[in-house]
Parts: sequence; structure tokens; C-alpha cells
Amino acid sequence: MDGLVKSKIPHESSLISLFKSSPSSSSLSSSTTTTTATATSSSWIQVLHSLSPVPTGSKVLHEGDPNNTTNLSSEQTRSLIVENEATQGVGFIDGFPSQSGMEWKDVEKRFDQVARTGRSTEPVVRWSEFGFCIGMQSSPEFANELLCALRGGENWKYKITKADLYNLWFRMKDNSFNSRIRIFFDMCNRNKDGRITETDMKQTILLTASTNKLSVTHDEAENYASLIMESLDKKNKGYLEISQMGSLFKASLSKAHSPMKQVSATTGSTQNVHSSSGDFFEEQEPMSRTEVLFRTYWRRAWVVLLWFLACLGLFVWKFVQYRHRSGFEVMGYCLPTAKGAAETLKLNMALVLLPVCRNTITWLRKHRPINSVIPFNDNINFHKVIAGGIVVGVILHGGTHLACDFPRISESDRSIFRQTIAAGFGYHRPTYAEILATTEVTSGIAMVVLMGVAFSLATKWPRRRSPVLPVSLRRVTGYNTFWYSHHLFVLVYALLIIHSMFLFLTDKLMEKTTWMYIVFPVLLYTGERIFRAFRSGSYEVDILKASLYPGKVLYLKMQKPEGFKFHSGMYIFLQCPQISPFEWHPFSLTSGPQDDYLSVHIRTLGDWSYQIYDLFQEAVLSRSQGCPKLYIDGPYGCAAQDHVKYDILVLIGLGIGATPFISILKDVVKGVQTTEIDHSGLRNCSLTKGPLKAYLYWVTREPNSFDWFRDVMKEISNSNKKQSVVEMHNFLTSVHPEGDIRSALLSVIQALHLAKNGTDIVSRTPIHTHFARPNWFNIFSRLARKHGGAKIGVFYCGPSKLEKELTKLCTKFSTKTTTRFVFHKENY
Repeated sequence: MDGLVKSKIPHESSLISLFKSSPSSSSLSSSTTTTTATATSSSWIQVLHSLSPVPTGSKVLHEGDPNNTTNLSSEQTRSLIVENEATQGVGFIDGFPSQSGMEWKDVEKRFDQVARTGRSTEPVVRWSEFGFCIGMQSSPEFANELLCALRGGENWKYKITKADLYNLWFRMKDNSFNSRIRIFFDMCNRNKDGRITETDMKQTILLTASTNKLSVTHDEAENYASLIMESLDKKNKGYLEISQMGSLFKASLSKAHSPMKQVSATTGSTQNVHSSSGDFFEEQEPMSRTEVLFRTYWRRAWVVLLWFLACLGLFVWKFVQYRHRSGFEVMGYCLPTAKGAAETLKLNMALVLLPVCRNTITWLRKHRPINSVIPFNDNINFHKVIAGGIVVGVILHGGTHLACDFPRISESDRSIFRQTIAAGFGYHRPTYAEILATTEVTSGIAMVVLMGVAFSLATKWPRRRSPVLPVSLRRVTGYNTFWYSHHLFVLVYALLIIHSMFLFLTDKLMEKTTWMYIVFPVLLYTGERIFRAFRSGSYEVDILKASLYPGKVLYLKMQKPEGFKFHSGMYIFLQCPQISPFEWHPFSLTSGPQDDYLSVHIRTLGDWSYQIYDLFQEAVLSRSQGCPKLYIDGPYGCAAQDHVKYDILVLIGLGIGATPFISILKDVVKGVQTTEIDHSGLRNCSLTKGPLKAYLYWVTREPNSFDWFRDVMKEISNSNKKQSVVEMHNFLTSVHPEGDIRSALLSVIQALHLAKNGTDIVSRTPIHTHFARPNWFNIFSRLARKHGGAKIGVFYCGPSKLEKELTKLCTKFSTKTTTRFVFHKENY
């Protein structure tokens, strides 16, 4: 039967599974709830009133149970389904973070670690060590309240023997609904009179919030307690009994977490823009792993292969050429090896500039035929690959010269020297020191030193000032050091020209071809820098609004310069002359293309961001002085800009990594119409471009992070009501999972507050907040079922650790289902 959750939980499973069917741990079929509060509240109250008090001997539906729903009336079936959902939602103790739960042997092992023998011979543990034994050591206060509830409030601070601990554990392992509710009720019922007052509920709410590191004021806790009492205490008794508590869990869990009862992101309908029946997509056969890998990497592969073949071809060409030169008799194979490596260096010194010509790349992105074959999203990766080729070339060229060619010249036979290469040295056989003192060698060594400094400071540890570096090195490293050291390339290219004009054994001007390789890239890059300097000089922006958010995040709303046009997903560079007239830092635009302003969110992660945060903090707090002057440069394209290629989008942001996707969501909701001019230039055509459905999964560690985009989320939710094209999911990883008693009451309050007021208690928006990390496998599984045969663009911005998992899932589901997931990423 659809919607029936079949329990397979054995008796030994722990009581942790509070709200086990929640979206964060299952299929995530819920979406952002932005329906009207009246309609939602009404439907929830109907569910609540239709439930009878908890009967004795409640059953959990088991697969194959002869007393299952096939033999029950529709009302009994409905009651058992709801009870089954609630039963899976009332569990306790999340044992080890890496495991689904603890078993008695794990508890016993922990008991033995801390047990001691007192006056008696039987080992015991203190009552304060109960939390450690059951895996709740991170929440000692909550564990103490649980122990008090299990022991009935009398003598609960006595020492605990292993037999006592086993009895307590056995009670917690009882997976019957009544048993679980009884324990939770006793935790709330502090004076043990069988009645929970509003004060009891308030104290439990404060305890739960503190355990989950949530900031809840006494007034808020009082309001939440009042909300629960208002929902259940219809006779105004002033207290709740256990039957009412059972009804509360049944109603809130069945309404908030049952996949069959979820409302759509905006319209209250479970309809989706794309149906899995193939209304929009033709059914296709699953692709093989080889085909998926080919489709994913073919553009990167042909570019890298072409580059490698070009390097190899140039090396072989020069190698063969110098193999037949007279100098070969003196230096042997060292000479053609060095000259072959030098030819690859000429090519790579030219190519290394092209991937960082941002304006050119942004312009080329607009041309679909070019963008479809060249992986512009990997421009920085290709820049690094070429840099690696330069390192190899320098080692081969410089190392062979220094270790082989020069010693052989200085020690060569005089007669052979005169007959072969003497003319190139003025008929004087030089010593090794004399060779090192030549213009060719000194300029080459200087280049190697400068490139070594720039390359070393560009690696991950120095650039990010990694803690693994010694303190003395951390003081002189960081992004600023990387940025300034990279500009040593100006001296490197000047030395490269000098080096190429004074070559050994090369007198013909046409053979001195270095300038031919680098002239176009150098002119292009120089032109770009000049253009950026002039453009940024005219893009001084006025600050319309500056806001300081928790987590040291700065929000800037700036005046949009006249003629400034961009697409969602783009980024700009910011410069603050008060900090440095040379430093430019990139930030994703969080304003939409149709907004009449520009906005960015800046999180303090480095020297420059801390400085600009302090400047604006002083300006905001003092209110007497104007904001610091800012210049912008851009816009520039990035991976997120490719979202227009897909009808279905999955946007995954970790922390501040959600910023590139805010403008995309605005774009999707507003259905931006863009006007394109065809290649003939004779006519304009208006096309409605952009995705038809977008899913946002925002994962953050701090609850205060939701303040960053609260206004934007509300705006998107309100705009999205009529279109139903966006689903947004928030995940808060600092709260205990939806499946742990420590977050049980929070989930209940969430459901009540969302139903009555239409806002989530954590994010303060219409978007439901899930607790703990997302189950990405289940999320992708749901998307594959929902959009069979579709091509889904998966865009990720965050640390590289999750990137690997998402890449594997995209490949896996593209090969196992008819849905193709195409992965794009941006790391910060």
C-alpha cells in the first residue's frame, strides 16, 4: 500500500530512530513549505483530532504480519499507518556517530572502561558516567535527565552496576510506541505526578535547545510551550497527560514526515514540473560506465591530449634536429634533450597565460559551438597542468645543461672542440665557471629562481596558510603572498626574451623563435589587464546597504553601474583602495540579472576579507562616517553559468558555498527572458531560457548561517508560490539527527510552528530545516525516479571532500538509471 512504512526494526535495535522517516535520512520527498498558514494549520489539526489516545499494546506493522492492513478497516488501517510512522519516530540514543546504533556489547565495553570496584566486589560506575556508557557523552545534562526518567526520579544518583545498566538499556531498546512515549513523558514530567505543565514543557524545550547548541530565549521557549499546550489542551486543564503526548507525536510526525502527505514547494500540490512517466523526457536505456566517463571527460581529454601531443611533437622535432648538429659530437644526447625541452617550454610559456585571460574566456562562453567543445570551467586546472609541464621542461632543459652539456663543453677534447663548436665560443674553450657567467645562463638561472618562488607559494599549503606549516612560514604566506609573488611573471617574461636572444650555438635570427610563441598571448593578456584597469576605474560603486551577519559575514548591496549586464552564476572582483590599491578578490553575485542593484556576501576567511569586514563594521556601528570606497571588475563567467544548459538543476552549497546559487534561483523563479542576436546579425529572437525545475540543498553547521540569506529565501519562496519550480532544503549539521531523542521535541515544535505560522523555527523562513547531514544516495535515488530520462545538472560549491562523493553518485546513477547526472563544481 502506498505510503505504508513497513518496519523491519528488530528488537535489538536502539531507540534512536526518532523520526526515522525524515527527509534527511530517507527519500527527502518533502520540499519547502510555503503554503498558507491557515490551510496547513487546518489540515494538521484535522489529523490531530482524528487520532485517539494511545491504546495499550500498540502495534508496529511488520512485513508479512497476518494482522496487517489487508485485514483491517480503512480507519484502522489509517490509524496503524500513522502509529507506525510515529513509532519509527520515537527512538533514543545515537550510539557512535559512524554507526546506525549501539548494541549491548558496545555499552558493556564502555562500562568496563570506566567501572571501578568500591567497597563491594561488584564493579560500578557513577551516575554522571551514564551518558558515556550509552554513547551520549556529548550531552551529559540530557543524559542525566534521561537517567532520572528511567529510574523514576528516586535515588537516580546512586551508582550503577552492570546489571542496573543492562536493565536501563533493555528499557531503552523496547521499540514499542508506548514504552518510548512513556520514557519521553517522564523526562518532561519533572515532579513525577503524571502531568506535564507548561512550565515543564518550557524547561524541556530549553534543555533540548541547549543540547543541540541552538539559541532559544526564555520568551521563545514559553511561546513554543504555549503552542503545544494550545494544540493539545483543548479543555484548558493546564496540563497534558501521556495519551495527549502520544497524539502529539503521531500527528506531528505523520504530517511532517510522511512522504505521501508532503505538500509541494509552493502550491500545496505534490505535482512536479516533470513527471516520471515521461511527459517531458523520453525513456532511455541506462548508459554504461564507459559511456558516462566518456561523456563526462571527453572535452578535458581531447584538450589535454592535444596539448601533450603538441609538446611531444615539438620535443621530437628539436631532438632530431640537434641530433644531426655538430654540437652532438661534443655533448651527445644531452644537447638534443635540452633543446627539445626548451621548445616545449616556449609553447607552455605561451599557453599558460591563456587560461587566465578572464574577459576572453567569458566572451567565448557565450558562443555555444565553442563552449560545447572547450571545457572553460577547467581553465584554472589547465593553467596548473601547463605549469606542471613548465616544471618538467625546466628540469629537463636546465638540469641537462648544468649537469651534462656545460661540463662536457669545458672538458671536451680541444681538437674536437675546434672542429665543431669553437666558432660559437669565439674559438675559446670556456671553463664551467665562465659558462655560468654568460648572459644566457644567468638569465636562465634567475628565471628558474623566480618561477620556483611563484610556484611554491601557489601550492595549497602556503596559499591557504595551512596549520601544518611552521609558524615562521605561516607569517609570510597566505593569499596576499601568493597574489604578489605571481606577478613575478613580468620579470620572468622579460628574462625569457633576453635569454632567447643569447642562445648557444644559434646565430640565425629565424631560429630564435621564442618571441613568435609568446607575442600573441602576452599582448592578449596585457590588453586584458589594461582593459580591466580602465573598466574598473569607471566602476566605482556606491554602497546602498551594508549588513553584518553572524559568522563574520558581510553583506553589501551596491549601486548597479550603468550598462553593467551579467548572467546568473557570474562573479565579480572587488577592490578596496583603503586596504590595497592592487588586490582584487572574486565574489559571487547574489543579486539577480533583473535586479537594479548588485549584491555580494563576503565571509571572512583571509587577511583581506577580515580587513574589509572590520572597515564596514566600524562604518555600520559608528553611523557617522561613510562606507569605504569600492571598485568592481567584471562580470566573469564560471561553472555555475552553465545552468542554462539543463532543464533540471540540483544546486548543492556548503556554508557560504550557497552564494553562487542565489542569483540562479532568482533567475529560475522569475523565468528571465534573454534576447540573443543570431550569428547573421539580421534579426533578434526572444527565447525563454533557463531550467524548468531547481532543487537547492544548503548544508550548514551553524544555525546563525540562515540569517545570511533569510530575506532572499523569503523572497524566492513568495515569488515561487504560483510557479512551483523551486524546492529548497536546509540542513543543519550541528543538531542531533532526526532520529535522536535529543532533537525529538524540536521536530515536533517545527511541525506545529510551521503548520500554524508558516515559518520554520530554525531558519525563520518557510523552508523546513532538516537535522544532520543529507543522505545523498537517497536524494539522488529520489531525483532519478522523479525525473526518469532527464539530463540533470548537478552544481556543487564547497570543500573538495564532498566533491568526490557527489562525483561517484553522479556516475553511479547515470549508469544504473535512465537519468543522467552531469556534475559541475567550484571549490573554495
